[in-house]
Amino acid sequence: MSQADLARVAGVDTRQIRRYEAGEQQPLLSVALTIADALGVSVSELAGRAPGRVSLSGDWWASWQTTRDGVEKVATQPVRMRQEGDLVHIAATQRGLSQAEGGYLWSGELRLWDNQILTGWYAAADGAVRSKGTMFLAMHPHGIEFTGRWVGLGYDDNIMTGWATMGKTAKDSERAMSELVAVRGGIA
Repeated sequence: MSQADLARVAGVDTRQIRRYEAGEQQPLLSVALTIADALGVSVSELAGRAPGRVSLSGDWWASWQTTRDGVEKVATQPVRMRQEGDLVHIAATQRGLSQAEGGYLWSGELRLWDNQILTGWYAAADGAVRSKGTMFLAMHPHGIEFTGRWVGLGYDDNIMTGWATMGKTAKDSERAMSELVAVRGGIA
């Protein structure tokens, strides 16, 4: 992002961005929050504090094992994560299945524990869809994928559960899902 682009987003002059970068001045908290959001980092990271944790901000792919009308399906969809310390905001950017098949957009919050576990909640972002629930995902030792489970309220108002995976690419997420299903079986 150029200094001019960042200045425009932050609502300050380009010269002010140069002063911040040179360490001549510090931004007001409201400006620092806007700059951190624009850069996809936490305010602590913007201030130069090393996070000491894995960085999960960016684009990922999520796969969810589910059923609709008694038919097991796997939905794979792109998600965007924005990390602020141990808190990770997550949002699906496209449906993994068509609306007719039960696909929907969702968002949620996750907490990173010990640089290896994500726990949190999700809720449908589509107004007519009531789906919401919880997630538990464990990170692969090399940080390339997460595997775990989701539990939530399904389309038919029943509580459901299934495998869940996340990877940096759709192929990574789908491969992890295939391995989970092959080793541990279908929906419980």
